[in-house]
Amino acid sequence: MSSTHSYCAIGRRYYMLLRSLSASFRTHLRTRQISHHLSARPFASASFPPSSSPTTNSTPISRSFTKMSGLPDTIEAICIEKTGGFEVIEKKTLPFPKVDPGNVVVKVEYLGVNFIDTYYRQGLYPYKEFPAVLGKETSGTIVALPTDPNVLNNPDYIKAGYKVGGKVACDWLGSHATYASIPWLKVYPIAHDVSTRVAAAGLLQALTAVTFFEEAYEVKKGDIILIHTVAGGLGLLMAQLAKHIGATVIGTTSTKEKAELAKAHGADHVILYPVEDTVARVLEITNGEGVHAVFDGVGKDTFDNNFKLLRRKGTLVSVGNASGAVPPSPPIKLIEKNLKLLRPTMNNYVVTPEEVHYYNNKVWDLISSGVLKINIFKEYPFTAEGVQQAQKDLTGGKTTGKLIVKVQDA
Repeated sequence: MSSTHSYCAIGRRYYMLLRSLSASFRTHLRTRQISHHLSARPFASASFPPSSSPTTNSTPISRSFTKMSGLPDTIEAICIEKTGGFEVIEKKTLPFPKVDPGNVVVKVEYLGVNFIDTYYRQGLYPYKEFPAVLGKETSGTIVALPTDPNVLNNPDYIKAGYKVGGKVACDWLGSHATYASIPWLKVYPIAHDVSTRVAAAGLLQALTAVTFFEEAYEVKKGDIILIHTVAGGLGLLMAQLAKHIGATVIGTTSTKEKAELAKAHGADHVILYPVEDTVARVLEITNGEGVHAVFDGVGKDTFDNNFKLLRRKGTLVSVGNASGAVPPSPPIKLIEKNLKLLRPTMNNYVVTPEEVHYYNNKVWDLISSGVLKINIFKEYPFTAEGVQQAQKDLTGGKTTGKLIVKVQDA
């Protein structure tokens, strides 16, 4: 080979080496630029409260992974292995729940006990698999944030101000346990002056009262409404809210003591249904016209009589099934007075980020301002026996206000 050809070959190899080094340098430079760009983005510092600013928590993703590494391997949970009576309720040790990238992990402090817990326990509402963790109302402290960048950069997520150590209330089926992993939209930051104890007692029923009064039937000043079981947790909140709006409130309850409690919370008239004719009393109070709307959480036992005490163009809002599910009813029953019948659920009124933000703020504002006073009837221990007793008391008509279970301190 001639010296000329040798020099050409060396030159080509040198050229290719320089080209490779140049490409590597460009890649390195671009990586540095991207890293600098991401570190300079203000998505956390611009929107989170000062306590979660980048000076203390600079990277939400790494913060979440750090927190998750310190979580226990197991949880204690209130479960059922099958549907049935109170006796199927157990407390079991289970593996720590799956933490999806869009979930908030909460260390649970209090549980709210609701009729819907009994519906799932009895099988009226189905579980997909067993063992199934009971309950859908909890409160506690955030111990880990989502890791999904799409969530962390979501304007609605940022606006909510989630932070590790923040106090929250949650609406998520299967959360009656020491820890819960919950989609962020079902985790409600609590106002600073509301305790986790009050939040667990107030979240679901306050959301139900507010959404039903705005969307199922818009309660207005001058309306006359009937609230069945007015001395229960939801009934007391509905009575207070209706009175605040300017409506006249008629309620039903079982004892004189409960009637006095309901009147102290805004009820204008209370009917003792064991000894009084509810239909006759409502028509007497309304001069034969009937009420504008009925909010009925009893179900089967009161359903048919509601049609007799509603006025023309009135609205029946079927709220629950305390006495059993309402049997099938033909639409022709509505013709006589052009009535409206709804069987709504709060969860279908609080779906979008905008709805969650609006109703979350409204509920805590009403509680903080004293318009809605949360009445806690009793606090039960975090044991199978404690939860069994809570459900017995709730379904036995022995309670006023809300029942809660204390799980652990913060």
